[in-house]
Amino acid sequence: MRTSGAAALIESLLEQKVDVVFGYPGGAVLALYDVLLDSPIRHILTRHEQGAAHAADGYARATGKPGVVMATSGPGATNLVTGLTNAYMDSIPIVAITGQVATTMIGKDSFQEADITGITIPITKHNYLVKDARDIPRIVKEAFHIATTGRPGPVLIDLPKDVSAAQIRPSHPKEISLPGYKPTYDGHAMQIQRVAKAIEEASRPLLYVGGGVITSGAHEELRALAELADIPVTMTLMGLGAFPATHELSLGMLGMHGTKAANYSVCECDLLIAVGARFDDRVTGKVEAFAPKARVVHIDIDPAEIGKNFHVDIPVVGDAKRVLKALLPLVKRKSHPEWKALISEWKTRYPLTYKKDGKLRPQMIIEAINELVDGKAIITTEVGQNQMWAAQIIKPIHPRTFISSGGLGTMGFGFPAAIGAQVGCPDKLVIDIAGDGSFQMNIQELATAVGYNLPVKVVLLNNGCLGMVRQWQELFFKRRYSHTIIAKSNPDFVKLAEAYGAHGRMVTEPDEIHDALKWAFDLDGPVVLDFRIEPEENVFPMVPPDGTLNNMLEEGVR
Repeated sequence: MRTSGAAALIESLLEQKVDVVFGYPGGAVLALYDVLLDSPIRHILTRHEQGAAHAADGYARATGKPGVVMATSGPGATNLVTGLTNAYMDSIPIVAITGQVATTMIGKDSFQEADITGITIPITKHNYLVKDARDIPRIVKEAFHIATTGRPGPVLIDLPKDVSAAQIRPSHPKEISLPGYKPTYDGHAMQIQRVAKAIEEASRPLLYVGGGVITSGAHEELRALAELADIPVTMTLMGLGAFPATHELSLGMLGMHGTKAANYSVCECDLLIAVGARFDDRVTGKVEAFAPKARVVHIDIDPAEIGKNFHVDIPVVGDAKRVLKALLPLVKRKSHPEWKALISEWKTRYPLTYKKDGKLRPQMIIEAINELVDGKAIITTEVGQNQMWAAQIIKPIHPRTFISSGGLGTMGFGFPAAIGAQVGCPDKLVIDIAGDGSFQMNIQELATAVGYNLPVKVVLLNNGCLGMVRQWQELFFKRRYSHTIIAKSNPDFVKLAEAYGAHGRMVTEPDEIHDALKWAFDLDGPVVLDFRIEPEENVFPMVPPDGTLNNMLEEGVR
């Protein structure tokens, strides 16, 4: 039976079991949206394409399924760029479908034309410009395969208007043939044996865990390894949730705003086992001084990451879950009482702390959230101080429950990501911990949350400034707050929430925190809680730029 290219694309999405698409219509995707209206696929209309991309990202992180986003040509497509870059940096599977001007108009500066395949080459795992509608079923199948296998990432399909309208007899291939794309899943047996021997010989081993453990579903194998060989575990921002934060072997996050126990452990360990992590600069600080006494193992599915940022003694290229499964039978049960005693001393001597002077501090708000949700909620964050306080204090127990923009550090990510997570996990409590600067970057998505009655809770840590930039100005630019104070032009967030049809409440005193949070969590609908926190509260400890992990700034000590 003959059908249109647009219908073939929607059929191909259904073949991939897509049930939700986030997007925004426009002239070049009218045919797609016309077919979509009669399909069983749910469409979530965001108020900006960037919001749609972040929502698809949050959906993917929360569910483990690829997120799908759709936008029109030109500005619609370019508005996806930040969201795709964010997903690319954090290895999140997204399939983006963009409309394009007709093939006969490409290259002529046509109305709403942008070379989106050229623009997205560096920020996608792969992209396609479809020139023949008969290729659509094959391309969609390949796109989902590429996005979700190996090291996941975004893939873009650009669909010209005349290709959407073309009449074809679609043929859906059963198999995929991509000769140049063969990810390595099983680690080299000899290298895995070397890792087991290194663990046996180590007296101060440390696991350094990244988002790759969550992506591959290796959290159970990771926990088994840590408990079998008695190895403490520290996590990156992306790795939070890969290992229970409440476990006695957990040291929390390492790096620029990591715990002192985690950072000191990196400096003193004699074996560092990196799993699904990439030694990024926010983790290593001054790279020459990172893990100076350790042999280093790196387990990662992407061979390009091995040795890219840091010298590695034992590389293992493969899927984290498969490598850890192969490693576990080779590892002997061990205990490291002296090493753990030293770490325990650091934990006791250097707890995360803050001023408790009767003023409303952000840390006490996040502590209250942590206490109320008890690991059962999905937490998203914006970027900045709110993100780091959340990463320090929230105690994720399960993977896919702490969602944050790691590599790109995208302000405006958390709220639409929370919307995507709520769509994917309708029975979960989803909370976005936000700053007033970040929240305003995609605040229009309140309309999306209200429109679909998505009960996302926004906990706004409102300090009237771009907090993290202001902190750096305070510490390294003599308190010259150049264009970071926004309090005078901030809206009334409660009235704004109500104007959109959401609930809002302002909190100014510490003794109001619990009641306000419980009120918000019990309401069936989106809520914005406007917490007026101290404007000059800082995130500590902090490794200064180009500093070392054992040289951290503390409150009151410069």
